[in-house]
Amino acid sequence: MKALVYHGPGKKAWEEKPKPTLIKATDAIVKILKTTICGTDLHIMKGDLPDVTDGRIIGHEGVGIVEETGSSVNNFKKGDHVIISCITSCGKCEYCKKGMYSHCVDGGWILGNLIDGTQAEYVLIPHADNSLYPIPDGADEEALVMLSDILPTGFECGVLNGQVKPGDTLAIVGAGPIGMAALLTAQFYTPAEIIVIDTDENRLAVAKTFGATHTINNTDGKAAEKIAKLTNGKGVDVAIEAVGVPATFELCEAIIGAGGHIANIGVHGKSVVLHMETLWSKNITITTRLVDTVTTPMLFKTVQSKKIEPKKLITHHFKLSEAVEAYETFGNAAKEKALKVIMTAE
Repeated sequence: MKALVYHGPGKKAWEEKPKPTLIKATDAIVKILKTTICGTDLHIMKGDLPDVTDGRIIGHEGVGIVEETGSSVNNFKKGDHVIISCITSCGKCEYCKKGMYSHCVDGGWILGNLIDGTQAEYVLIPHADNSLYPIPDGADEEALVMLSDILPTGFECGVLNGQVKPGDTLAIVGAGPIGMAALLTAQFYTPAEIIVIDTDENRLAVAKTFGATHTINNTDGKAAEKIAKLTNGKGVDVAIEAVGVPATFELCEAIIGAGGHIANIGVHGKSVVLHMETLWSKNITITTRLVDTVTTPMLFKTVQSKKIEPKKLITHHFKLSEAVEAYETFGNAAKEKALKVIMTAE
């Protein structure tokens, strides 16, 4: 089969790889129909995640058709149409029983990280019964790709961890796909104001159409001053970090108000400065999280009912065989006006 393969920082190739085979009785093989690129994949390509080794097939999102199942897989059979969760979970270990699927002792975020992922013609899914979701007839595949990762990530790591409440002033730092997912799902809780901060004017314009009440272009580095004016010097109730670089996390520290929540979503490859000299007395809560996908079933219902429409995040389409070109487009998002790219098998 063909797959997108990582060969060290800045190096990738669409090349021949062995088709996966079942290893355990709980495994399934899925033929990929549609997949996409995550901001985390760009962090991998930069070398920010050293556990990802040379030769790894990248990707952890997608929809497909079950090709083969192990003898212990009960919920799926050959030919089933499925969503692939970015998180693999056994459903039985101590962490899974707590709903912390991301820390499953035999899973977690392993696809496209510790094992081969979804940017390929076929993928091996461990613990298939707990790591796949059925797609009903007539469902929109492209919308459901967003349920693999970005919607539950934005919701769980940002909105839920940030404890967004009715009437809150919320700032989302980063208007990429994850920030947009947080923007969409934050509106479940009717915050009074949602301020989206980025340096990409196109993404800020899109954020306005998705429900942002204010947008701030931080190209001039004055976002903190502008937030202070908008909030009469109080700062925001919730700040969601959706980029994963030191400057954006420090911006969240600068704009958070007393009693506020800073919810980190971004994948950080470098240390950040924790400004305890200003935060120590402000009753601040800082949270970190790897998505657990425990909210995927609920989000599935909201997507099916069109209460939220994540398909609107898709800006570009490619063939799966054009994965390298898709990376170039997604990696130059400002120039290409890209949010989510969809790669479709031929």
